[in-house]
Amino acid sequence: MPIFEFVCLDCGDSFDKLLRSSSAINSVICPTCESPQIRKKISLFSSKVSGGTRAETNAASCAPGGL
Repeated sequence: MPIFEFVCLDCGDSFDKLLRSSSAINSVICPTCESPQIRKKISLFSSKVSGGTRAETNAASCAPGGL
């Protein structure tokens, strides 16, 4: 289930919402003022690239257990 980021057009509050599908976006209301006037924000996502980089390899060796 994806987590979507929203902003309320009435009070300006930003919030996250876990939804089962993108079609459920129409039923989201602001948790602060309960307004249905919300807008989905464009979110960045993170992914791990197979193989990694030299910096990731060095950082992992500093982790507990020395990966």
